[in-house]
Amino acid sequence: MSTGSSKNKQDPTDPTWFDIVVNPEHYTRDRTFEPLDVIEDWDLDYQMGNALKYISRAGRKGSLIADLQKAIFYLERRISLETERNF
Repeated sequence: MSTGSSKNKQDPTDPTWFDIVVNPEHYTRDRTFEPLDVIEDWDLDYQMGNALKYISRAGRKGSLIADLQKAIFYLERRISLETERNF
């Protein structure tokens, strides 16, 4: 049970919750384009969209290496799916 006036970051009644969910700083700070807008504009599939997302936030939310590894995972998954479709 929380005390005081500060609200949980997971609490949708907290006015800052919207920004955390809809416009998270690790995607929007100092950026002209948000990754979600690029993903939708370019009509990227799930794997390629996630790769772009992790590249765009690399080092901005935790580990640069972990984010790049996640991007590689999604790109390798996309390559694997495309290879299966073509053989």
